[in-house]
Amino acid sequence: MKHPLADKTLYLLDMDGTIYLENDLIDGAADFIQWLRDTGRDYVFLTNNSSKSADAYLEKLSRLNIPADRSNMFTSGQAACIFLNDLKPNAKLYVVGTESLKTELRANGFTVAEGVEDDIDFLLVGYDTELTYQKLVDACELLTRDVPFYATNPDWVCPAQAGKYLPDCHTMCDMLEHATGKQPFYIGKPRKEMALSAIKFKGGKPETTALVGDRLYTDVKCGLNAGIT
Repeated sequence: MKHPLADKTLYLLDMDGTIYLENDLIDGAADFIQWLRDTGRDYVFLTNNSSKSADAYLEKLSRLNIPADRSNMFTSGQAACIFLNDLKPNAKLYVVGTESLKTELRANGFTVAEGVEDDIDFLLVGYDTELTYQKLVDACELLTRDVPFYATNPDWVCPAQAGKYLPDCHTMCDMLEHATGKQPFYIGKPRKEMALSAIKFKGGKPETTALVGDRLYTDVKCGLNAGIT
């Protein structure tokens, strides 16, 4: 019987908890990437972690000696750029997110406000490792004005070393929901569009793609939602 992965030529790879934990490679990850390259298979790092831009992730992968360039990277921040651009090109955003995410959004034509302004089109919340109380206050103000609420990913926690976990985007959105009663629309995994956009980005096909991840409610569910292995 032929192995179910025999015909898979594109691999969508989660990063946190799948390739590395914080700054340490997971055993076998580098060997797996080398096997993909040696057998002529392609790969994309498909991460829900929006705390870093694509370029920042590439810098980290380089430090870990994992070969990758822009063609191998697709983040929930990039997915948010595509999604929000379809709603309103060059929109003005208030971002509860890192400076790295803001830089990526600006590079894609968005205006990022640094405070509450009258003409903000969307509130976007990401995995904000630079979170301040003022950002939460500003977000609550915008939500009481019914500014549309979006978030990069629905992860409650981000895996860390020694079996620990860090509060992720969903946990931050939960604070805002409890304060205002407003829920966001989550853009990243497990939405099928995250995987399908990455496949389109690589010129691949769903039937020859496999998704590899460590979390059932985001990674595996995304693959199921997109109809891929």
